[in-house]
Amino acid sequence: MAHPQHQQYLQNGVSPHDVQTRQPQHAQQPQQLQQVQQVQLPSGVQPHEGPGQLRTRPFSLEEALPLTPFTSVLPFSSDILSNPIIGGGLIAPSLADRVAREDYDALNHEAENTGQSKRAENTLEFVQSLLKRDKITQFNFKTAAKSNIAPSSSHKHLVDGTPLFARMVHDTTSVPFTRPPTQPHKSVDSQSNGFSRAPFTMKNSPSQRRLEGPKVVKHNPAALNAQAVTHNKSRIEVHIPSYRHREVVSSLPTSQPIAAAPPTAAPPQPQTVSLADLMVRPQGVPTPVPKVEQSPPMEPQQSVPQPTPQVIKQAPEVSIPAASSASTLKVESHATPQKHISPCRESPSSAQSSQRPAEIRIELPKATFNREEFAVVPDSPEAPADLSTRRGDGITGDPLTTDLNQRDRANMLFAELKRCLQEIFLAEHHLASQQIQSSPFVCMTADQEPTMTSGAHDKAQRLITRAIEVGCFAQVPFDSLVRLQGLSEGSLKYVDSLDFKINEDWGETDVGLWLQQLPDVERGLKAARTALRIMRGGREEKHLYSEDLIQLSLNHFRNVMEGIIVPIAEVRSTGPTAGLFRTLITHKKTIMTLFASSQKLFALLSDLITSIDLSETVVNTLEFLSSRLMFVENAYTEKESVVGVSKFDGLRLVAMHMLSQIFLMNPAQREGILSEILTSLEKLPVGKQKARQFKLSGGGSIQPISALIMRLIQASAGKVDDSKNDSRSQMMQSLQDDGPPASNPASRRAQYTIRTEDHAADEHAVAVQELQHLAKGLSDGSCRYANYVVNFIVRRALKSTKTGDTPYRNLLDLFVEDFTTCLDSPDWPAAELLLRLTMYLMFQQLDGEKNAAPARNMALELLGVMAAAISKLRSHVRKTASSFEGSDSDELGRWLADLSLTTLEGSLPSEKILRWDGPYRIVVEFLQDRLNEDGHLYSAISYLVTDWGSEIGPAYESAHDDDYAEHHTELGRTSYRLRNMIEDSKWLSREWRFKSVAPSHAKLSHAILLLRSRFCAAFQSILNLLMGSMTTDQATVRSRSLKSVNQVLETDPTILDGDNGFIELILQCSSDSSPQVRDSALGLIGKCISMRPKLEERMTPTVIQRFIDSGVGVRKRAMKLAKDIYLGNEKKAVRSTIANGLLHRMQDPDEGVRELARQMIEEIWISPFYKDDDSLTFKQSLTDHVALMVQTSKQGNTALILDKVFQTFLAPESKLCEANTRVCTKLVANMFDLVDNPESDDTSIPSGKDALQVLMIFAKADPKLFTFEQIRLLKPHIASVSTSEDLVISRAVVVIYRRVLPQVSSVHSQFLAEIRTHLMPATAKITRTLLDDVTACIWIISGLLNNTEPVARLISSSLAGIQKIRSVLPKGLDQKMTRQFDRYSLIVGMGGKHCQLDRHKDLFQSKFPNWKGDSVSKLMTDVICPFADRAQSVDIRRPALDAIGLICQTNPRNFVTDNVISVFEQVFKEETVILESMVLRSFREFLFAEEQRSTASNPTAVIKEKKDLKVMGSTSFDDVASATTQRFLTAITRIALATQDDHAFLAVEILASISRQGLVHPKETGVTLITLETCPITKISELAYHEHRALHEKYESVLEREYAKAVQSAFQYQRDVIHECRGATEAPFTAKLYLLTEILKISKSKNRVRFLEKIVAQLEFEPAELDVAQQPPNHVAYSRFLLENIAFFEYVSVGDLQAVVTALEKLVTGTGAGIAQAMEFEIFKVRLDHDSAAQQQEQQQQQQARDGEVQPTIPTIPESVDMQRFRQLTASSMILSAVWEVRSYLRRLYGVSASRREAKTKGPPKDLTKAPVKIQGVTGDKFWEDVSHIMFALDTPEQMMQQCRAFVDLMNVDSEVKIRETDDDEDLDAEDDLEVPGMDGEDDGEDEAMPDGRGRKRKAGNAAGGRKKRQRSSSRPRGRGRPRRQSESMGNDADF
Repeated sequence: MAHPQHQQYLQNGVSPHDVQTRQPQHAQQPQQLQQVQQVQLPSGVQPHEGPGQLRTRPFSLEEALPLTPFTSVLPFSSDILSNPIIGGGLIAPSLADRVAREDYDALNHEAENTGQSKRAENTLEFVQSLLKRDKITQFNFKTAAKSNIAPSSSHKHLVDGTPLFARMVHDTTSVPFTRPPTQPHKSVDSQSNGFSRAPFTMKNSPSQRRLEGPKVVKHNPAALNAQAVTHNKSRIEVHIPSYRHREVVSSLPTSQPIAAAPPTAAPPQPQTVSLADLMVRPQGVPTPVPKVEQSPPMEPQQSVPQPTPQVIKQAPEVSIPAASSASTLKVESHATPQKHISPCRESPSSAQSSQRPAEIRIELPKATFNREEFAVVPDSPEAPADLSTRRGDGITGDPLTTDLNQRDRANMLFAELKRCLQEIFLAEHHLASQQIQSSPFVCMTADQEPTMTSGAHDKAQRLITRAIEVGCFAQVPFDSLVRLQGLSEGSLKYVDSLDFKINEDWGETDVGLWLQQLPDVERGLKAARTALRIMRGGREEKHLYSEDLIQLSLNHFRNVMEGIIVPIAEVRSTGPTAGLFRTLITHKKTIMTLFASSQKLFALLSDLITSIDLSETVVNTLEFLSSRLMFVENAYTEKESVVGVSKFDGLRLVAMHMLSQIFLMNPAQREGILSEILTSLEKLPVGKQKARQFKLSGGGSIQPISALIMRLIQASAGKVDDSKNDSRSQMMQSLQDDGPPASNPASRRAQYTIRTEDHAADEHAVAVQELQHLAKGLSDGSCRYANYVVNFIVRRALKSTKTGDTPYRNLLDLFVEDFTTCLDSPDWPAAELLLRLTMYLMFQQLDGEKNAAPARNMALELLGVMAAAISKLRSHVRKTASSFEGSDSDELGRWLADLSLTTLEGSLPSEKILRWDGPYRIVVEFLQDRLNEDGHLYSAISYLVTDWGSEIGPAYESAHDDDYAEHHTELGRTSYRLRNMIEDSKWLSREWRFKSVAPSHAKLSHAILLLRSRFCAAFQSILNLLMGSMTTDQATVRSRSLKSVNQVLETDPTILDGDNGFIELILQCSSDSSPQVRDSALGLIGKCISMRPKLEERMTPTVIQRFIDSGVGVRKRAMKLAKDIYLGNEKKAVRSTIANGLLHRMQDPDEGVRELARQMIEEIWISPFYKDDDSLTFKQSLTDHVALMVQTSKQGNTALILDKVFQTFLAPESKLCEANTRVCTKLVANMFDLVDNPESDDTSIPSGKDALQVLMIFAKADPKLFTFEQIRLLKPHIASVSTSEDLVISRAVVVIYRRVLPQVSSVHSQFLAEIRTHLMPATAKITRTLLDDVTACIWIISGLLNNTEPVARLISSSLAGIQKIRSVLPKGLDQKMTRQFDRYSLIVGMGGKHCQLDRHKDLFQSKFPNWKGDSVSKLMTDVICPFADRAQSVDIRRPALDAIGLICQTNPRNFVTDNVISVFEQVFKEETVILESMVLRSFREFLFAEEQRSTASNPTAVIKEKKDLKVMGSTSFDDVASATTQRFLTAITRIALATQDDHAFLAVEILASISRQGLVHPKETGVTLITLETCPITKISELAYHEHRALHEKYESVLEREYAKAVQSAFQYQRDVIHECRGATEAPFTAKLYLLTEILKISKSKNRVRFLEKIVAQLEFEPAELDVAQQPPNHVAYSRFLLENIAFFEYVSVGDLQAVVTALEKLVTGTGAGIAQAMEFEIFKVRLDHDSAAQQQEQQQQQQARDGEVQPTIPTIPESVDMQRFRQLTASSMILSAVWEVRSYLRRLYGVSASRREAKTKGPPKDLTKAPVKIQGVTGDKFWEDVSHIMFALDTPEQMMQQCRAFVDLMNVDSEVKIRETDDDEDLDAEDDLEVPGMDGEDDGEDEAMPDGRGRKRKAGNAAGGRKKRQRSSSRPRGRGRPRRQSESMGNDADF
């Protein structure tokens, strides 16, 4: 299209007079200038001919400048000269001369080629603003009258032929002007842009609307809402249309034609309705639509019938009736979902005003719509139309001719290079002729060869590089270049003879000598760069490419790298190289310069390898050096490196580039390069932080080797430039043959059928096929190499562990993490391919049923990382798309946002992805724009283009319908373009231009491509596998799957919003049999709750349930999770339940759990109230917390635990004792507000009764928390102690007073006296428990009042009453006197316990005149002891013993008096439970008090310290305690082991106290405690466990010798007391001695093995000595007890398990052989001379019976068999059969193979210490049933025979080894046997699993009833080392 400035201008803003006045000036131009004009007119512009035509404008300054001498002025700017004005006078210049030509051309270009241009819109708005009425001058023109002659229809419009932008200005701008009002014409139209319009008033005209292009309709709820609000506003707009507006209205389609009124001659009155009424509105939104009625003009003579109104439904289409030249529309403002448009007649105005309401009449001119200016807005936006444009002809000229200044610069540079070379050569000549001694350009080497100096090299290299860039290097004389290379060769030859390799042993002197050589070394590096830089220039002279020179340069670089760079990189500041490091660091600057020169030479070599053909030796050397640099372990911190980490990393980057170039240019060597790299992976550091030294452009870092692998894979997707290779080969051949290059037909480029885009559009199938042929090969190649890499690493990772010697397992994790890091980066598209292939391999590991647990765990771990990366990508895309869609981003961002959201929904068609200006193109253009910053991006571009091309074929084949014709055409064009891009990497930039791409747009485009990739498409499949693995048989796999799901949830919690099945799986795993799985499930539950708090209510019960888990780690995790739930949940019920669970953990067997529970209770109950705050919120929270504490204390036995908890919190040794005391004081004060609350049915409302219970706990913990005013409030409850019906309240108040009153001052004597007055009468009525506290309280009050006489009188009178009853004791006591004695003895006992009455001795002497003693307590015991005599009834002895015990608690000396000892001995001898309980209770209280006194007297004593057994205790009553316990220890032990009720528990408490105080030898209580650990009563077993553990920690060596005795005692206890002599409990199977083994876990391994061997040794027996009279025999029952314990022990290490299995096998083989022989001889009567036929028949029957074909025949019992002997042999076989069942079960459970001998399976010690791993799916049910079946063998003689037969078969035939019958069994895989890691052994060919040659099992030996069984003829022996088939029961066994 011609330039607008070459057109005729007759439009607004251009004066015609200006055009006319310019014509003479054009005519007067010089002839020479006119000729130049004719020659250099722009294309498409013809010179004007004839005087009547306008001439073109003169040249602009820029156009005329090259023809003037001003080009010599540098720099020259157009501001120096102004544009010449041709013509005379002050004539307004043309608009075209005021607008820059380039800008105007660009505006028209954008307006024509794109649908919408922001720049064009902005310019249009600016022009319109300049033409507003208030900004332009108003002119009043005088015009003559015009005749009303209709214009000719053939009249050419004013804007015809003008450029598009000019037409846009004309069409959208109104410049109104009016005529004077005095002219008398009837109808004078205003002129606006040459069109007549009706007169109007400007103040009534609305603001002009700017017509915009079709807008993108987005699914934005906020926008729709705003539109609805806007449309619901009823308004009417009147708009004066421009020309374009009228065309828009006229071009709208009509739904149905409507009859128009006939035209009239009346003058038109044009008005228009606002275009807002024509906008498209969404369906379903009611909008105010005006009702438009059409009527003809006022003509009373005519009457036109009114047609039926047309109803137009609300839709994107708008119906406008075809109107006449002047039509009237009536608009009624009302809201309706429909638009009614109907023509009607128009009545006179008077009739209208009287018959119709007020209305607005708007007249519309005749208008037609131009449909071409409107477009239907699609549901999803299309790509912006101005993204991609062609560059025109695409021809780029010579660089020297594109710009004249460039030619001058090239000439100047060439002259400078020439002068430099002349200076160098002149210096060489002078130096050679000895005219000068030195020169700055040339110097002499030690070999007297001239060479260039370092400065000369630098200058020459700089000028040569610039000459190559500007293109003048080809003009440099050939001889000069050869001579320059010759000067460089001298330095290279010299340094080749130097030895400058660094040695670790060097000192300062050696380093100094080495530094003197560095200038020569550096000069050699620069000489090599100079020589190679000349070769890089592309000259064709063969002598410039000297092989010797290249080899010299390479040798020098290799010597520098191996001798300097690598040794310095490996030097560290510590270790043997520390001295060298300190010496070198002082010369860091010099060394860094050498590193920089080396890096520059290396980079030049990497560029040279692509420009010229190098020999295979050179390429191999470069490959080796690059690989060496890649795997050198550089320092990780700057302090550890001599030159710095970044310097060496720069060399490593160049090495990566070198390897990439070699990999790309040599396809035949690619696999070798990959193999060398992968086999060198072991050199990589495995530390995650240390390994990642490659910085990514978008942030983050990865391993350099990861970047190298991805770059190689990407490079393999690019096409090797064959033409360049051919030309090089031809050139090198010509160099060798000295002849012209010959053509090689085989190397010619492939010939394609499609040559143009139009041809590709027509023959789209061929174009796609040609592209696929090219792209598929490249894509398959990259996939093949990527698959090779992934398989190599994964295959080795499967054979290694994270802690093993080989690093491949860790490296695989590092690689996957690096690939996921680079996944969303457009720079690394190969990351998706590598992750995809790794994912497929992991799928295979999970799908395989025979895959071991470690392989499946690895797969789950990596799949979890991948799924998390995909989830993170999806989340990022969703957020980015939302930001683009909702913000004021450009059109490209909105389009990409729509594409990404559609992709996430999975409904994006492929044509939108593969389109020419789609996401692929955006990413490619983004990378091409950054090629100058990072040249390595060529590989990423090649990979993307190849991937793009490979996707075209499947998309083309999937579109078969006729509707896809246009799509096929577009794919054909795209295929042609992509083929060119693959063939020529610069084709795209040469032919096409693209809009600048922002990084965010490129990243989102790349993410769209990733979301449609097969890797991201497998996201749901990965999730399904992860969730499916939660229910697999292997516990470690289930645990790993839970952790992997946890990783995914961290990036995308929306998974929790789906099906509830996922939550159910997690909850199911929380109750898994494996502690590891339960722990992982709890971690996942915590993650779910943190991300979706609504799940908290559902999951909290599961968390609390895990408080009592068998695993310590699971309990701790559950507690921590529950604490978080507690702090985030305000519900009292939830908090109370959690607090109750945590309080019960204060009694946990594990000390760590107890401590954790204490900390958590302190954190949730005490810590939140540390701060002093008087706000209402704080007070309310405190009140709520008090109510919560009260509610919690009501649950179970929580109150007892709270007592200990708060004592711990408030203990002086607590770190936060002071702060805790302040908080508890607040809690107590707040709790007193609740003491009067009544009982309520609502458990959340605390009652006064419950509040008093908690106050009692606080009073026991610390009485100082209470104040006198607070306890005063409790006085009403004291007043009713004797009559109160609720003893709980009474006891709580009394206990509070008992604890708090000692802190009250005696000044409150009246209050104290009143309290005592209320309490004294109550002593005769209240219960024993309350009397204990009341008596103590009365004595405390009496002490505060200094008046204890009333108490003494009470006790003395009671004692006197007992004395009176004693007088009638021989006659017997009736019921009344018995009750009196009961009360008197209780008062006296409580008085003796709480009161010190020795100072009231006189009072007692007055009551007992015959008493001569000094101790009142002794008097009491002497008076009461006769009532405890055996002659009295139990009802009298019980209160007497109780009173004696109470008195002795405070006065322990009475325990050792003769009468008390005699009474107690009588009680224990009679074994009366109720009486024993009285004595034991007194012992317990005494011993507990002694413990408290011991702690109080020595608070710094630590219990953990071992006590000296010679000195027992540390109080004044130690002798009493020791004597008493030693005297009665046997009786106490008997009681503890006799029952399992509260009476036994009382004895156990006494034993525990004795053990804690060390009153007896540890072995005397140790055996009893171990026995009691097997008690099914939890409180007994836990107490025994705690005390046993404490003893074991202090006296392990003492107790160890008693463990065998303790096991026997445990069996007797289970048999006689529990009446269950089995060794384990069911559901789940748990050994009864498991607490003993738990304690043994803290012992050394040798001690555990010794214990286990002792247990097995107790199974040994002598068959002839077995007592078989009982049923079952005692040793049989004891053996079952031991064996079932052994079977269900939790073994700590493989060594422990191995010891047990070995011992069991020795027992069977050592004892069983003799028993089997005895059975054959004595029972089955097997003889060697037995008939062979009968023996063979019997043997076949036995074999058939074993195979299950027939039922075995039970032989009859010989009459000569002794039944006693028969039962002994049967019992022996029962024991050994059970032993073998245990051995087999352990092998199955732990995967211990029976196919190899123990001597061959002993691994190193580190392997024996590993924990054995259970095989999932192996349960104890079958073992339990088998052992139970064996134990019934003695019931009948037939069962005895069956048992003996089975045992003989067991000993004779090894059922675990089967001989193969066919050759098909040869393919058995030995890897099916699961093995314990690290316990590999070689198969020695033996068929049995015996530990040694002694006592081996006989295999196929003398069967019962015949000779040795012959081998079947069809079988053949197994070859040495071949795998054996295991039996079905041993199929899962594995070897140690």
